[in-house]
Amino acid sequence: MNPSHPVVRRGSTLAANLGLSERVFASSADRAMARAIDDGLERVETGLVDEVRFADKVADVAGRYLLEAGGKRVRPMLTLLTAQLGDGVVDDVVTAAMAIEITHLGSLYHDDVMDESERRRGVPSAQTVWGNSVAILTGDLLFARASQLMAKLGERAIRMQADTFERLVLGQLNETVGPDPDEDPIAHYIQVLADKTGSLIAAAAQSGIVFSNADPALEAPIIEFGEKIGVAFQLIDDVIDLSPQPQETGKVPGTDLRAGVVTLPLLRLEELAKTDVASADLLERIRRDVLPRPAADDGDPLDTNTLAARIVPSRATVDGLVAELREHEATRATLAEAHGWAREAVAALAPVPEGSVKKALTRFADTIVERSS
Repeated sequence: MNPSHPVVRRGSTLAANLGLSERVFASSADRAMARAIDDGLERVETGLVDEVRFADKVADVAGRYLLEAGGKRVRPMLTLLTAQLGDGVVDDVVTAAMAIEITHLGSLYHDDVMDESERRRGVPSAQTVWGNSVAILTGDLLFARASQLMAKLGERAIRMQADTFERLVLGQLNETVGPDPDEDPIAHYIQVLADKTGSLIAAAAQSGIVFSNADPALEAPIIEFGEKIGVAFQLIDDVIDLSPQPQETGKVPGTDLRAGVVTLPLLRLEELAKTDVASADLLERIRRDVLPRPAADDGDPLDTNTLAARIVPSRATVDGLVAELREHEATRATLAEAHGWAREAVAALAPVPEGSVKKALTRFADTIVERSS
């Protein structure tokens, strides 16, 4: 198969989606910053199309697949935004923004293989189209291309890329292995989010500071902002996974839950189930009818329990349980926690000078948690 999709041009549409429009920013300085980000995003988008081309035919088609499927380019936008605290959208900033986005794209190919996801960005996932091996190798190629871009920016950039990539892998590894028996599963999960999602968003924000020659004193608070907003971003995704509107999410409601992917609503439900009978009942039904079960050994006698385990629940049953979890206190608690991380992210911006950039970063944090509404 050789599926392709038209490249989506962004610019002002993306800026407006994330609150960076003239409707929100009224002053001339705000509007000038929004235009600079729009122009920078055009450069990044054009550059991404060029950078994910490969001489090999299969690599070229597979490498462009998720880029052309869409995406809001949140990470490069954040790089361009924090760069406004320095020299603005200079060439090195654009290069770093492209490298960050390509790193993100590569991680999506790997994540979908490990999570056995069937769809991504509204289209069949790469491994659904080409198989696991091609999807994994495509992700590896994209990581290599991102590293090549960062190498153009010098030793500091190479170290930043290596450190971020290490955290991405460790986050995925710890998610796969799970918490130790004596470890708090929720604390373990939050650390996984900080590594898998927060580290790359933090690197995006940091890159804007470093490669625009902004005040080095701003680097630490901007990194903290990026990591905390990254955790908030993923917690909101946990809520969105249960959304009843697949036309907006591009996924079947409860995709992660059905695949057995750990999310905070499920962890919170497990916590509440220890003391609440209704929560315990819902958890038991989700474990029985929604979460994947180990395959039965065909050599075992077909006793009553084995036969019951092989009964596949109806789609209506599974959809109903996803809806119950969506309306449960566990999901409301997850949403509240996401808002808490967003507030902490904004608080980290205290050392950042007042002005258009700080206003935009604050609006960006608001927009992250508003995605669930």
